[in-house]
Amino acid sequence: MTLPRHPAFTRSAPPGTSAAPPATADPPGAADAVPLGPVPPDLTDGHTLWYGRPAADWESEALPLGGGDLGAMVFGGVATEQLQLNEKSLWTGGPGSKEGYHHGNWPTPRPGALDEIRTIIDEQGSMHPDEVSGRLGNPAYRTPAGLVPGFGNYQNLGSLLLDFPGAPATLPAGYRRHLDLRNALAGVTYRDATGTTHVREYFVSHPARVVAGRLTADRPGSVSFTLRVGIAHSGATITAADGRLTVAGALADNGLRYEAQVQVVHEGGTRTEGGGRITVTGADSATFVLSAATDYAGRFPAYRGDDPHPRVTAAVTRAASLPYPQLRAAHLADHHGLYDRARLDLGPRTPAEVPTDELLAAYRADPAPPTARALENLYFHYGRYLLIASSRPGPDALPANLQGVWNNSATPPWNADYHTNINIQMNYWPAETTHLAETAHPYYAFVDALRAPGRTTARTMFEAGEGWVVHQNTNPFGFTGVHDWATSFWMPEANGWLLQQHYEHYLFSLDETFLREQAYPAMKEAAQFWLTQLHTDPRDGALVVSPSYSPEQGDFTAGASFSQQIVYDLLTNTAEAGRVLRVDTELRERITAVLARLDPGLRKGSWGQLQEWKADLDDPGNTHRHVSHLFALHPGRQIEPGSEFAAAAEVALRARGDGGTGWSKAWKINFWALLGDGDHAAQTLREQLKDSTLPNLWDTHPPFQIDGNFGATAGIAEMLLQSRHGTVHVLPALPAAWSDAGSYDGLRARGDFTVGVDWQQGRPTEIRLASGSGGTAKVRHPALNGRVRVVSTGGKATTTHTAEGGVLNLPTCAGETYRIRPVG
Repeated sequence: MTLPRHPAFTRSAPPGTSAAPPATADPPGAADAVPLGPVPPDLTDGHTLWYGRPAADWESEALPLGGGDLGAMVFGGVATEQLQLNEKSLWTGGPGSKEGYHHGNWPTPRPGALDEIRTIIDEQGSMHPDEVSGRLGNPAYRTPAGLVPGFGNYQNLGSLLLDFPGAPATLPAGYRRHLDLRNALAGVTYRDATGTTHVREYFVSHPARVVAGRLTADRPGSVSFTLRVGIAHSGATITAADGRLTVAGALADNGLRYEAQVQVVHEGGTRTEGGGRITVTGADSATFVLSAATDYAGRFPAYRGDDPHPRVTAAVTRAASLPYPQLRAAHLADHHGLYDRARLDLGPRTPAEVPTDELLAAYRADPAPPTARALENLYFHYGRYLLIASSRPGPDALPANLQGVWNNSATPPWNADYHTNINIQMNYWPAETTHLAETAHPYYAFVDALRAPGRTTARTMFEAGEGWVVHQNTNPFGFTGVHDWATSFWMPEANGWLLQQHYEHYLFSLDETFLREQAYPAMKEAAQFWLTQLHTDPRDGALVVSPSYSPEQGDFTAGASFSQQIVYDLLTNTAEAGRVLRVDTELRERITAVLARLDPGLRKGSWGQLQEWKADLDDPGNTHRHVSHLFALHPGRQIEPGSEFAAAAEVALRARGDGGTGWSKAWKINFWALLGDGDHAAQTLREQLKDSTLPNLWDTHPPFQIDGNFGATAGIAEMLLQSRHGTVHVLPALPAAWSDAGSYDGLRARGDFTVGVDWQQGRPTEIRLASGSGGTAKVRHPALNGRVRVVSTGGKATTTHTAEGGVLNLPTCAGETYRIRPVG
């Protein structure tokens, strides 16, 4: 089987920039050749979701578009089109909330409260979660509707609605609703009773910061509709003038101001407005652009910025002044600059005649046929698409939350907040490995903004003289304290896990400026917190986290494996970063001394398992969805493949089973990949697609929770490329189902390498490695044994190397690309 070669193998872009799109991307201005709308997408290209009917359900059927802060869900109705809208900073709670807001800190001091808990645990060995939450939680803040007063909820903005007079009463001929991942375009096409073909196209432009739509037909004068808005919050004002609707209001809970504007531009026909509506009649085509914003700012303590009106007005005016093809081309160039950096081809094409929901149903019935790989291939690309759509850099940009940027409720599940016991971290697992590093910039800014309120929490709750802390749940308003849900309120080691992504960015990019200016200051401060908070365990004199809790089960103890592994990771990373930057010698010496006494959180239990707690309390029949004590395997790097603790982790993982929620299965894909078991990783991916994936391919907990999409995409990348332990390991966990032939390009490895591979029968036939910073790449695969031919950029030089033990030590030059081919 011969697979098509990727048209361009791009080197990694410098930090903060976008790589040039490959030759297949539409060049600027290409859309000018399509005056009536887009060419229908190639339904077999492995990058398109499509359906034969409109969406009836927001969660499982509507299709997501996003530009970072703005999100839209497309329903594709015939008589009435609905685009449900979100602006990511539209949150209740925080400063100004009617319920009051104290960042989750205790309303009055509780001197010695933590020491009392530690003493009881030292004496008894454990404490029930209800008892700990009663002593350390915030029951005075708790309300029946949520976590604590003032914590707030991510909000639905409302909907843009288009009513079409005389629309077919039944499903019209040729109806198609699609989402083109490669171009970040959604659309609807159908023929009416007169034989006229109607085409609608939608996108969310990150550079223009607008939701845009174009309505066309192949018969002049056939575009007629009434545009209106449905706002989810009372008290808003709606005005219409000169083809523009303006919606302005403030949330009743906290006074957060918001505004949305939509401008309609038409070619031919007439336009009228009144009563908060705009009506277009008999046009040849029409375009709308919508923008929205709030006065939120990610700055402690007020979290308020400028009036959103000037920003929204400028964005809409600017976008509406551009010819639609130009607006569209700028969007395509921006999206391609990220999306086209990586490519995966597992072989089979997506069947053109099978809609995505039917493809998923067939997969559930039988995931074995070769066409099943087409769905798995699509799912990988979908995760990358969703990350691009829900997390983009910008002033006061927020990271992807539990639902990305999409939410249709005033009280979404789990507040659609930021859970720090895996969920927000999992959102960004594919950022580095799948070449989307820029999408994590809002995450870095968000974590940085937690430091100021986190210092107060460290002082008031921990009596800490230095450092910052955050617990399991947080929001855009610096909530760093606690609520009182007994099994999910306490997690001070969240500061360490949040900062792991920062150090990973350095390891992938070797960007010392980022390390010095953004990552290390936050890492240093978190490490200082733990240097003062670790507790001497009377059982063996080791330093432990106390109280500690393994999410979201069991009792509170001292030194749970999860807590110990995270603190080990943070301290190790901080010391390494200090050495790279050649700073803080005294602090590094303190860390080294603490690490020598720190319980590492790695123990083999009585049935060969990696223990979840310091004491051997593990039940081999426990199938809880959290497998947190395997943090040291992934996303940590404390456990190396092939070690005794890797074997113990495998025993624990097999005992937990392949079930769980969507995000739990996604984590297990990564675990199995790191253990080198590609077949089990693929089996877990199949379980996620079969039982934890909705028809629109969103992950479900249930309900919808987006981290499973991101975690699964990251897991597929780990099956194909790993670089955690000093080598660029290609095809480390390739499952038998993918082994006959395949290829990828653009995956990233630590050390600033970008990698592509073609394989046949499970063996690489060519490895492509682009070096961003130079240095020696240790490329690993069993096929690399003996003579290896290496062709440098452009075929200018061919050299023969000798690989030993499946590892090729390849000196590289910055900016060079190398094609590596086993000779034997």
